[in-house]
Amino acid sequence: MTTKRLGRTGLSISPVVFGCNVFGWTVDEAASHDLLDRMVERGITTLDTADVYSRWVPGHTGGESETIIGSWLAKDPARREKVQIITKVGAPMPDAGEGLSAAWIAEEVENSLRRLRTDRIDLYFSHRPDPKTPHEETLGAYAKLMEAGKVGAIGASNFDAALMEAAEKAASGGLPAYGAQQPEYNLYNRDSFEGPLAEFCITHDVGVIPYFSLAAGFLTGKYRDESDLKGPRGERSIAKYMDDRGRAILAAMDEVAEETGAAHAEIALAWMMRKPGITAPIASATSERQLDSLVNAMALDLSEAQMARLDAAGH
Repeated sequence: MTTKRLGRTGLSISPVVFGCNVFGWTVDEAASHDLLDRMVERGITTLDTADVYSRWVPGHTGGESETIIGSWLAKDPARREKVQIITKVGAPMPDAGEGLSAAWIAEEVENSLRRLRTDRIDLYFSHRPDPKTPHEETLGAYAKLMEAGKVGAIGASNFDAALMEAAEKAASGGLPAYGAQQPEYNLYNRDSFEGPLAEFCITHDVGVIPYFSLAAGFLTGKYRDESDLKGPRGERSIAKYMDDRGRAILAAMDEVAEETGAAHAEIALAWMMRKPGITAPIASATSERQLDSLVNAMALDLSEAQMARLDAAGH
């Protein structure tokens, strides 16, 4: 499997990044281990998680996803050299801490390393901007972790103008700069990345691994009308996409699916892989069938006409 260079981080990652937020939430530990085995065998080697996953589940406190990855790694130490681990810090951890202060980063990185059962994190993300903490303090904390070999590279998730501000502080202070960005981006949600942020990432060699690549599942084509929105996930996360633009996107995807034989999820991911500035989309799977779609997407080559049709539908 051909890997992708992730900006100036020094990392080479798989063309699709696996979103591990499902571990301990919609996939139990045994099934998670099975998925990890299968994805690595098939060329998906980059794992995206966060300290806070899956705090939103009743009875959870965060760290569940990291813990499951750690128990998988512990079964066979050789696995660690086969994967790239991405995790994050900054979102609220109940009764523990939050934000991007030097003290909290120093404490929480040790918690993540312990849960992951590893001595290093390949890419450590600031999960969201922290207006209470100066960029210099945050980047200085990361510099110490990088010097100690506990973190290989750093990135910023959900940053826009803050990414540019942090780059200026890094340059003026001789500090490490964010080498990766994780925005929300997909066929439906495009404005938050396309434009100044995309141009900045391209110009400054910042790798981009977007989340919500399938728009909470809407871009799988499974959800077509109100009757499909069953359960809190559908009502909360997917109903907002069911407008004229959303239906136009699905119609364009239907045409491309008929032409290529590809599933809608594969088309959505393949479209993103072709967009300027994008390194690799993040996507999750909870079954072997869904994992097949992620693998198929890495090999799907959309034509220029198909790309143009999808682009037009999403505007």
